[in-house]
Amino acid sequence: MKAKTVLPAVAMTAVSMVLTLAVVVMWLGTAMPWPIALVVGLGIDGGWLATLAYERRLAAQGDRSTGVTIVGWCFGLIATGVLVAHALTAEESTGAWLAVAWLPIAAKALWLVHGLWEQTALTPGALGAIRGIQQEARDEAAVARARLRAEAATEETRLTAVTQAGARVARVQAKTAQTLSRAWSTLETARDGEDTGRALTSVTTRVTPGVTPTWDLPVWGPTEPVALALDAAPALTDDALDALVDQIRHSETPALSYREMATRFRAAGHSASEVRLRAAWKRVAA
Repeated sequence: MKAKTVLPAVAMTAVSMVLTLAVVVMWLGTAMPWPIALVVGLGIDGGWLATLAYERRLAAQGDRSTGVTIVGWCFGLIATGVLVAHALTAEESTGAWLAVAWLPIAAKALWLVHGLWEQTALTPGALGAIRGIQQEARDEAAVARARLRAEAATEETRLTAVTQAGARVARVQAKTAQTLSRAWSTLETARDGEDTGRALTSVTTRVTPGVTPTWDLPVWGPTEPVALALDAAPALTDDALDALVDQIRHSETPALSYREMATRFRAAGHSASEVRLRAAWKRVAA
């Protein structure tokens, strides 16, 4: 990399010195002996070369001198001025001489660029460390991107599975609700039928002789837990059952509903079948 900046500067400096020397000899040779003109040209090139060498020495030491830099630029401007003056006074090829008159200034600019490169140049070890750090950062970024993509794909799969499971649950619930609705419709039809109570009574007459209950099918709604008695209570007669139901029913104002009365009846440890308890309730309520 160093050769890429120093070689153009050296080449342009050499060309500028040759052109300056040639122009001084040709231009001043008509007014003075050519050896004197040659000395003048060499003096300009020599001063320029000396200041350039001094600047390079200071740069190698990590130092710089403003005075030397100014002198170097002055020699470059003198060389450029000589080339411009020769181009303006030449009878032929004025444009060509003006085209090369900028070479001394360009050579100084190239040396400036080379100096800036040297100030920011790093050793191969440092460059290798920087490349390693950059590669590590790229690797970490690639791994992070891959992890994020994998997590996104996993989350998408999970959401799809949850959505499908939810859809299946919703379909099962809808199907179950439809089945329950049909069953309840059948139950309501049976409940409202004219011969339902008579048919059920005829079936249970031999089971409960002397009792003719009025059959009511259960109502679809919320249920309440019923406490179980720890010990089996003795069976109650119809009169005792009616008195107990009436007492529990009117234990609060307003009177309790059948469901509340039945809950308190069983919570108190009394025992009676649902048919007898409902029959007693209807007798008391009537």
